[in-house]
Amino acid sequence: MREQRGWELRGEIGQVWRLSLPAILTQITTIAMQYIDSAMVGTLGANASAAIGLVASTTWLFGGITYAISAGFSVQVAHHIGGKKEREARQVVCHGLLVALLVSGLLCLIGLSISGKLPVWLGGNPEIRKDASAYFMVYALMVPFSQINSLNSSFLQCSGDMVTPSILNAVMCVLDVIFNALLIPRFGVMGAGMGTALACACISLTMTARCCIHNEKLHLRRAEGVHFDPEILKKAFRIGTPVAVQEIAMNSAMVAATMIIAPLGAVSIAANSFAVTAESLCYMPGYGIGSAATTLVGRSVGAGEAKQAKRYGNICTAMGVCFMAATGAVMMLICPLVFRMLTPDSSVRSLAAQVLRIELLAEPLFGASIVAAGALRGAGDTFVPSLMNLGSIWIVRLGLAMILVRRLGLHGMWIAMAVELCVRGCLMLYRQRTSKYYNLYKKETVAENA
Repeated sequence: MREQRGWELRGEIGQVWRLSLPAILTQITTIAMQYIDSAMVGTLGANASAAIGLVASTTWLFGGITYAISAGFSVQVAHHIGGKKEREARQVVCHGLLVALLVSGLLCLIGLSISGKLPVWLGGNPEIRKDASAYFMVYALMVPFSQINSLNSSFLQCSGDMVTPSILNAVMCVLDVIFNALLIPRFGVMGAGMGTALACACISLTMTARCCIHNEKLHLRRAEGVHFDPEILKKAFRIGTPVAVQEIAMNSAMVAATMIIAPLGAVSIAANSFAVTAESLCYMPGYGIGSAATTLVGRSVGAGEAKQAKRYGNICTAMGVCFMAATGAVMMLICPLVFRMLTPDSSVRSLAAQVLRIELLAEPLFGASIVAAGALRGAGDTFVPSLMNLGSIWIVRLGLAMILVRRLGLHGMWIAMAVELCVRGCLMLYRQRTSKYYNLYKKETVAENA
């Protein structure tokens, strides 16, 4: 019996790894684009890097809302495919695309309307406001393409196709390099935004074609049409709204953190931005495994296999902790070399390495929070995890930051971040252990069939 369980565990780990690897590669390409943008803009000086760093938290806020839209619909696709209901999955795809276009269009208009005043609101120094405003304006124009790319990528992953998003995002990285090389010398900081936007636009259209035309399970059939189903929107609202509230509140907290950092000057803003970019390489495996967790848990829940879903959630979370502990340890050693690639400014490099090493101690529990949240999302459990994340970042991180930044400068912000990530990881582990949502979909299915 023990030997049989061992073989089952190996098979499950293998399944997680097969789905995680393409998702991790997708994350690598996304992070590579951040490194490329940072390195190419870094050659323009600390003020150029600070301009992007100033508005970065606001771009994350917009990205969080688009991510919530993707979560609300992609989890339903995973449930339907797990339950062998492919026609219903395609109806979810149609509804998701329409809602995504409406929401992202609204976000684009909001972004354009505030781009001129945003750097002033954030407390940026006068010398970086113009570049920051131009960069954010271009980002706002990119939001609809980014939303469609994220949504279709999630749909493909939940259908079991993890390879296509990986390949297309790798191509986007190459296009980003090409466009940046052409545009940054001519347009400076705004050129970096233009290069990323053009690359994203090209790939988002291709991703849509792969999902809606070429994917065996999800490609749209003219004969089926689109039948408005308010139940799809209700479920998307139930799943996505807590995620949206969480992302808005968490990224609003990041905006507040930027406002706390802004008075420290351009060197601190740039160092903070570079440290965030470098650290993103560490949590890349976490988000890749988290995507696999959402897919595996969602499909298992949809098939009525609650015990298997919970088991996949636990396996994925353990793998996320191990991988991020390893990447954190590697980054602890190589971060000075990384910052040498990103900026020629020695004062920025030194400060960025110091603060990043503080936060890297929290990477294992950060990994637990990322992957456990992905597993819970696959089960449809988003409300309580969102509340936990909100309380963690607003009370622990910002509360500590307001106390520590006055005394320790940028170091105080990153100490607060490390403490908060540990708290968040513990909260997500507790929720993964106690969540009742793994059995909820099975009960709903039984009730529908009764």
